Amino acid sequence: MNLENIKTLGELRKTGYESKSIKDELRENLISKMMNNETVFKGVHGYENTVIPELERAILSKHNINLLGLRGQAKTRLARLMVDLLDEYIPVVEGSEINDDPLKPISRFAIELINEKGDDTPIYWLHRNDRFAEKLATPDVTVADIIGDVDPIKAANLKLSYADDRVIHYGMIPRANRCIFVINELPDLQARIQVALFNILQEGDIQIRGFKLRLPLDMQFVFTANPEDYTNRGSIVTPLKDRIGSQILTHYPEDIETAKTITQQEANKVASQKEFIQVPELAKDLLEQVVFEARDSEYIDAKSGVSARLSISAFENLLSTAERRAILAGDSETMIRLNDFDGIIPAITGKVELVYEGEQEGAQVVAETLIKRAIKTLFPTYFPEIKKLERQDAETPYDDIVSWFFNAEEDFELLDDYYEEAYKKELDKIKPLDDFLKEHQPNMNKADAYFVKEFVLWALVEFKKLSKYRFAEGTQFKDPYGNFINGL
Repeated sequence: MNLENIKTLGELRKTGYESKSIKDELRENLISKMMNNETVFKGVHGYENTVIPELERAILSKHNINLLGLRGQAKTRLARLMVDLLDEYIPVVEGSEINDDPLKPISRFAIELINEKGDDTPIYWLHRNDRFAEKLATPDVTVADIIGDVDPIKAANLKLSYADDRVIHYGMIPRANRCIFVINELPDLQARIQVALFNILQEGDIQIRGFKLRLPLDMQFVFTANPEDYTNRGSIVTPLKDRIGSQILTHYPEDIETAKTITQQEANKVASQKEFIQVPELAKDLLEQVVFEARDSEYIDAKSGVSARLSISAFENLLSTAERRAILAGDSETMIRLNDFDGIIPAITGKVELVYEGEQEGAQVVAETLIKRAIKTLFPTYFPEIKKLERQDAETPYDDIVSWFFNAEEDFELLDDYYEEAYKKELDKIKPLDDFLKEHQPNMNKADAYFVKEFVLWALVEFKKLSKYRFAEGTQFKDPYGNFINGL
């Protein structure tokens, strides 16, 4: 049956349509999807065994929900995806400001219209995509904004006294009747505004000025909050917290694979970049490890969090750095280089909150440190461990590479503006690197070999086997003791 062809209340009644609350809609459609093994929250990764089961339990319990977590943890996305659990269309009394159900009207307008027109009352069908309302809690939000107020202009136009409830202008919450209503950053809402939500959540009535309206609003509330806000800017008042059925803790991705999946899904890659920029898997792993290092860094405020948006912005910057370099060099295709990681520094410095020690170091130095730590952390997962303390005569898998630099007649440099062939030719000079990769990464993708070679060199620097010097045009690698011995 095509519901949109039903235009009046009488036609609706003939179909046998039965009204149900929004919480019942969510519950029944969730059960249906679960029984059919459908993915309920598409595009959300890493929450399959933690957040999503808790969210599903809250919906089955018909609770209002508070999603509590640091920034960039997909709180608002989860709330928006709940729209997919609503019925595709619901009937609404035409002309109603608060989405009145034709079978259960609650506003004076809808009740009087139905009493006047009966089965001829016009209705329309509201799509689920239009049943989502969102408000960011800011200090300037007023009760009038979210609940409503008396409208003197309406009173004058309709020639009504202020004692008539038709002079009321409804706020965002009544207008979102039969919808999912999200208040983001709830602790930022002033306490007196939070108090105005008490009755709506528990008793279902609202008060506007001198009017006490018995409006049993049918709503699914979802709140989001950041734990940092409880101390820095405000808090959720206790009676309001008591009226929220389920508080669900969100978290950051727990492993690199999940983080990579999120970044690749969310990054806004230009079509041309996809075509000619090759991104080795190791480069993707390294970028995500930088974010993991940031979350553990003593220089960065852990309470503030490090958003997933950092890795997304950093990945976009990484691609653009390679793209700019290739354009200037005249290359028709290129691959990510480790030197390109300098391009992600603006994405890092703009998205982390430094503690006092971090401010002393400087944002640029902290960002560079994170990249170095990420290289050092990832290296042992691909290659033999480099121990801090080794016997002087002990042989290591890296001796041939280090000897090559010790015996090199000239300094080894990787310039930023090298075109693709020049870059590969320079790395190919280090013959021991080829033998090392064949032995320790025999199944490696050949196309990724040059990035991996550069990765090994940077890692050897971090483990004090080589030294690295950054200058305006590029990076120089050399044996750390070569100059000293040559000087002697």
